[in-house]
Amino acid sequence: MRIEWLESAILDLQRLKDFIQPHNIEAAQRAVRLIRNAVAPVASNPCMGKPVEELPDYHDIFVPFGASGYVIRYRIQGDTLFIIAVKHCREAGFSDQNPALWVVKEPIEATYGTVPSMTK
Repeated sequence: MRIEWLESAILDLQRLKDFIQPHNIEAAQRAVRLIRNAVAPVASNPCMGKPVEELPDYHDIFVPFGASGYVIRYRIQGDTLFIIAVKHCREAGFSDQNPALWVVKEPIEATYGTVPSMTK
C-alpha cells in the first residue's frame, strides 16, 4: 500500500516541530521522527488504527510521546493510505487529556476541511 501525506498533515508536522523546537531541538526532532516512523507499519496493516466513528475508511493511530502523545488521522482509499492530519493530544477537540483514550470529540475534518479528490 502506498502512503501519501496530504499538505495538511505536512503542515501539522511542521507546526508541532516548531512548537517544541524553541524549548528542545532534540525533542522536536525525536517527535517528528517518531510520528513519521509510526506511519510505516500502517502500509502493511492499514486497519491497525482505531476506526473513526461516522467516518468510513478513516482511522486514528495514537503515538505516545512524553506525558502525552500525538494522533495521526488517515484514510484508506483503494491502494493508497492518505495521512490527513497530525494533532497533539492536548489540542482542542480531544475528549480527555489521557492519550490512551485517543478519542476526538470533533472531527479533524472540521478543522482541516476535506480534500475534494478524496470524497466518494
